[in-house]
Amino acid sequence: MLSTRTNNTFIRNYIVAAVSVMAMSMGVADLVNNPARLAQQDRLDGYGRYVGAGLVNYAQTLDR
Repeated sequence: MLSTRTNNTFIRNYIVAAVSVMAMSMGVADLVNNPARLAQQDRLDGYGRYVGAGLVNYAQTLDR
């Protein structure tokens, strides 16, 4: 009786762990491959160039 209960608990825990890992991996994949997030990243990269140019310009004006 004890062996069957321990085995069932082990199987249940394994199934819960496997389902949790699959659900989290699908969630992370959706976050990484989301087209809206990729478009937002492109926008942020574009803004980064302007901010970087502004910082370089500001640093050059401090040297004068």
